[in-house]
Amino acid sequence: MRHSLKIKITLFLSFSMFLLVFLCWIANNVFLPSFYQRSKVASLSDVYTEIDKNLGSIGLLEHEDAYEQVEKLEKLETASNVNIYILSNRVMSFVYPVSMVISEYDKINFFTYEKFDRIINTLQKYLFGIQSADGKNPEMLKTIDGSYDVYKYYDERMESNFIDLVGYLSNGDMVFVRTGYSNISESTAISNRFLAISGVILAILSSILMYIFSLSIVNPLLELSDISSEMSRMNFEKKYTGKRKDEIGILGKSINSLSEQLESTISELKAANIELEKDIAKKTEIDEMRREFLSNVSHELKTPIALIQGYAEGLADNVNDDEESRKFYCDVIVDEAQKMNNMVKKLLSLNEIEFGNTKLELSRFDIVDLVKSVVSSVELLAKQKEASLVFNVVDPIYVWADEYRIEEVITNYLSNALNHVDGPRIIDVSFKIKGDKTRVSIFNSGKNIPEEDLGHIWDKFYKVDKARTREYGGSGIGLSIVKAIMEAHNEAYGAENHSSGVEFWFEVKND
Repeated sequence: MRHSLKIKITLFLSFSMFLLVFLCWIANNVFLPSFYQRSKVASLSDVYTEIDKNLGSIGLLEHEDAYEQVEKLEKLETASNVNIYILSNRVMSFVYPVSMVISEYDKINFFTYEKFDRIINTLQKYLFGIQSADGKNPEMLKTIDGSYDVYKYYDERMESNFIDLVGYLSNGDMVFVRTGYSNISESTAISNRFLAISGVILAILSSILMYIFSLSIVNPLLELSDISSEMSRMNFEKKYTGKRKDEIGILGKSINSLSEQLESTISELKAANIELEKDIAKKTEIDEMRREFLSNVSHELKTPIALIQGYAEGLADNVNDDEESRKFYCDVIVDEAQKMNNMVKKLLSLNEIEFGNTKLELSRFDIVDLVKSVVSSVELLAKQKEASLVFNVVDPIYVWADEYRIEEVITNYLSNALNHVDGPRIIDVSFKIKGDKTRVSIFNSGKNIPEEDLGHIWDKFYKVDKARTREYGGSGIGLSIVKAIMEAHNEAYGAENHSSGVEFWFEVKND
């Protein structure tokens, strides 16, 4: 709280107000009396200059418009708040205002005033002015040689301060100008008390107003601070909503713009990061697949190569001389070579599909007719395995797919069913229309696939029963080809255990 900006602003401006009031109080005590005195002296000097301009060349008595000049003097007295007296050297009597001077003549205490008279070129002495009752001489404030002197004194009888200007006009007449001089010290004390009271009240009111005003500055800054804090926590929902057009409003708009740009940039970075993670995961998966592929291929090829090598060496060494044995050796070599050839073909086909080297050639065809032709091609093999092929012939069903690739799927499913059929030895091929899709199912009676293996049968080289797979020459690639073909079509496929056997199925889009 002690570091709050609004408190700092309020304290600083309040201190400035108190300091200003204190400086005004000092100025009143130190500079006001002298300023007041100089103002009074300047006022008397201005009056003298005005009188000398009007009566300097021609005395008041010799002036043809004497009464008009007297009116001007009276107006000057009123305007300047002074008393004006003019004494002529030629008559040595008061000529303005005559009545006042005569009525007060006996009560006046004159003091000697010496002045060099330029007209007669001699030093003259004049009795003029009111001397202090205690006999002290007046204080000289200003003197202009040959023109006038200014005095200040206190008259105890009248209990007042006066400032008098005593001087000569250009025509030689003597001028006496008097003004009252108030007790400025008392006035200053009153002024200071008023200034102190009003200053404290003003400072308190100003502090309250300054505090309210500081809130209009601090609150938007606090709002901007909250927005910045939210931005640091990656929350860009909060925005500055103020309508100010000053620097704070400009800052708010800048923060809003920064928030939007950061949100956009971070979103792009997150998307790029996700893509990078996918690429890394894909690269890792590819590397793992490559290692697994090499391992599996090496394992799958090792046995047939060993058999071929062994039987070939036997033939070369004439292990058996009879024709039947040599024919058996040759048949084994041909059979193993054929298995390797089939596996290589399947691997190449799978590689083309998985890496998109072969584009699907979609066409409209009758899938019932396609299944019937594949079933016909394996009927002989089914008879050899003593399996019953059940094919429920239905009306034509036209679908959109790559006919050649779908034929591969059907062939792999039927081959898999013939290799694993058991029990009643039944293979059932059926169709089911589901909305805009047709599901083709191939069921074979026999043992179920272990539940823990169901999710892995689509992996390359994965074999549930390795001994049996080797027995019928399986490579573990057929179902991987099915997976690649169906995913290329973006269609569903799967395998399900039933009480009496296993069902493999796939779907294609209807016409």
